[in-house]
Amino acid sequence: MRALVVRGRDAAPAVEEVRLPAPGPGELRVRIRAAGICHSDLAMVNGTLAPAYPLVLGHEATGVVAEAGPGTRLAVGAPVVLNWAPACRSCWHCRHGEPWLCTANTAPAAPRGETADGTPLHVTLGLGALAEEVVVPEHAAVTIPAGLPPEQAALLGCAVLTGTGAVRNTARVAAGESVAVIGLGGVGLAALTAARRAGAAPILAVDVAAAKRDLALAAGATDFLLADDRLSKEIRARTEGRGVDHAFECVGRAATIRAAWRLTRRGGAVTVVGMGGNDDLLTLSALDVFHSARTLRSSVYGSSDPDREVPELATALADRTLDLRPLVSGTVGLDEAPDAFGRLARGEGARWVVTFPD
Repeated sequence: MRALVVRGRDAAPAVEEVRLPAPGPGELRVRIRAAGICHSDLAMVNGTLAPAYPLVLGHEATGVVAEAGPGTRLAVGAPVVLNWAPACRSCWHCRHGEPWLCTANTAPAAPRGETADGTPLHVTLGLGALAEEVVVPEHAAVTIPAGLPPEQAALLGCAVLTGTGAVRNTARVAAGESVAVIGLGGVGLAALTAARRAGAAPILAVDVAAAKRDLALAAGATDFLLADDRLSKEIRARTEGRGVDHAFECVGRAATIRAAWRLTRRGGAVTVVGMGGNDDLLTLSALDVFHSARTLRSSVYGSSDPDREVPELATALADRTLDLRPLVSGTVGLDEAPDAFGRLARGEGARWVVTFPD
């Protein structure tokens, strides 16, 4: 089969022929219908997450079960969304209601299959979903209703679950509270959509690119602001001088975390959703931390339980109470995926989705 493979840090991704093993006990072979290109995939390329290479990219996808290994319950033909962090249900975090922190999901890549020349292959976050097919444990596949638009359903497994969960689970935004979202990629736009569904007001979208304005307003923002030196002043002008109740940082940089901190009111909360680098250090004044009474926290995978929340989101997508069209900037074939990675690196659009023929 064909897959998008990166051979080393900062190497250009390329489509290659690869071989995967047949599904063993408790495993499924899933034929991919659509897979999103995420910043976490870019982090695999630039070395932020230091995976093993060669590596099949991709972890946000939907598909159908093509083959079921011994001892599995899902039938061939079942539509699924892939879960890159399936909970073991037995570690301390799982037993204490934090499956998103499951200790079984700490490696950026897992060994699986081989390249055409026989080199051992690895797959991103246990999936390697930018491929025609994947072989995964059954508990990494979450069933969804049939007939969902695949380019939207694919986003349920990462961007939507992460952005929605940050608003709903981590921050628990309530109706009437003010929200700012910094960084309007797929996750940031999903956070805007969730804030609108929560009844937040105002909902202020922030990005360095003016071209993101229409995307932000379509996703649920009440206003769009450029990330410049006047940002904090502009935010306070729209919140009676206080700052927002909740700021969501969806970039993963110390500079934007500090910006989120400054535009949040005293007693408010900053939720870091973006994944940053280990060498990008955040500095805050000890006096400011005390005096502001703000909360600074992160949201890993939206503090979510995908087994429960992906079906809920899929149902909302099916009954059209959830509209993910603003998150999809365009669809491309697998051969065009390397170019889409370039667009992602340049900050163009929201989510680019690779689609596969039925």
